[in-house]
Amino acid sequence: MTAPIPESWNMTAALTDLTSWLIQQGLENTPVEEWLETLCKRLVQAGIPLQRVNITMRAHHPEIGSVAFRWHRDRESERVDFERTADAPEEFLKSPIYHLMYNNVDEIRQNLTDPEPALHFPIFDELRECGATDYFAAKRMFFPQDSADPIDPTKAEEGMIISLSTDVPGGFTDAQLEGIRKLLPPLCLTLKCGANRLMAEHITAAYMGRDASARVLSGDIIRGSSQTISAVILYFDLQGFTKLSETLPGADIIDMLNDAFGEVVDVVEGRGGNVLKFMGDGMLAIFDMDQIPEARRVAIEAALELRTAFMSLNERRSANGLTTTGFTLALHAGDVLYGNIGGKTRLDFTVIGPAVNTTSRILGMCSAVDQSIVISAKVAAPLIESTPSLVSLGQYRLRGVRDRQELFTLD
Repeated sequence: MTAPIPESWNMTAALTDLTSWLIQQGLENTPVEEWLETLCKRLVQAGIPLQRVNITMRAHHPEIGSVAFRWHRDRESERVDFERTADAPEEFLKSPIYHLMYNNVDEIRQNLTDPEPALHFPIFDELRECGATDYFAAKRMFFPQDSADPIDPTKAEEGMIISLSTDVPGGFTDAQLEGIRKLLPPLCLTLKCGANRLMAEHITAAYMGRDASARVLSGDIIRGSSQTISAVILYFDLQGFTKLSETLPGADIIDMLNDAFGEVVDVVEGRGGNVLKFMGDGMLAIFDMDQIPEARRVAIEAALELRTAFMSLNERRSANGLTTTGFTLALHAGDVLYGNIGGKTRLDFTVIGPAVNTTSRILGMCSAVDQSIVISAKVAAPLIESTPSLVSLGQYRLRGVRDRQELFTLD
């Protein structure tokens, strides 16, 4: 009769298989949301009685401070993005995550059935209500840290914190936790692969725009490489910015720019447009005609939406005693070169061509015709019959443009 295989041996073999599998997920750049579900289920099959798993990592994103990936045996897995704030929120300050970082310890464990626990955090009460009996959390950094100094919880650090809870009587065994510890290095490696890719996506999207980011990350990085696309071009500019910048404190100018650009970026990207660059108080964006059905109409609707959004913004700023201003906006359509332009070590992914120059000239006509929104016939002409708010301003000669241009505005 064959002797029974010890439970610890079965778990060890399963964890060895999981190590190879995890590394492969990292090599294939599988999103965390996809592999975490499988990982947790396989750990349960290996004999580790998980009820809940939470992995938290810092995010390199202008709006997101950290991200948590959560698995629960009896619920749907979820991803939670935590807003980046100047001050650490109270929930974070009272969490095991903060405790691990501030006290510079690598692990904590708490018997959740202990009537006089050594550690207490609000999350423990939530876990007890779900029947949890044991809690284990571990911190692992991706780069060597000075063990003499605690991590500053308010600054982005490269690493992860994983927490696990179980609801079995008696909690985790020492062998089960030791198995988890052995799995942490490949787990960190896989997370780091995903974090690096996510960081690249977030940073390039924030500084280049979503479409340019996707093109660059897909390998479109050769200087001079470009393609001709048909697009509606949008130029945006704040009114009276030069005078305002001479009278307002620098911090107030930055706040005003952020408020204004926040509105225009939300409007443009919300309608499928691509924000390419900011230029002082101005912004350049495009609506790709090959990617956006009825791009001309979409661009005009974006201009109307922005006018309404700016009215609301100025009302809010005025109510708070802050300086308000208006904007000018130009729309034009045509073929443009879209690609990498610049020096050997510093490139810009943008659009160039006569149509871009014409859009800039149209923007300069806003004050001359006393309109905040001016649209060329290339955009307006096909929509005149279906868009009653389009009003012709007449024909004008633009500097550097050979033919006279009929210009329109929105009533």
